[in-house]
Amino acid sequence: MRSFGQLNSEQIQRESDILSSLMEGNKLEKLANFEAELSGRRSEILFKVVTDMEDTESALIEIEQLVQRLKKHLEQLKDLQRVLSK
Repeated sequence: MRSFGQLNSEQIQRESDILSSLMEGNKLEKLANFEAELSGRRSEILFKVVTDMEDTESALIEIEQLVQRLKKHLEQLKDLQRVLSK
């Protein structure tokens, strides 16, 4: 069984190797491009979500207004039915 010191040294070496490979020009550039693309996609998705939310809220308001108009029309029809039934 390896000691904590050996395991810690191995972990530090692995992290150093990963950092070295990332710091190579091409890989670092690819990482930067990936991050920029990811940020752009995030902004695009956020914009679409906000737009969908606003559209849904507008549709809900229109539906509520339609329900009120239909209720009013139904009451008028009921009143007319009462008058004609007498």
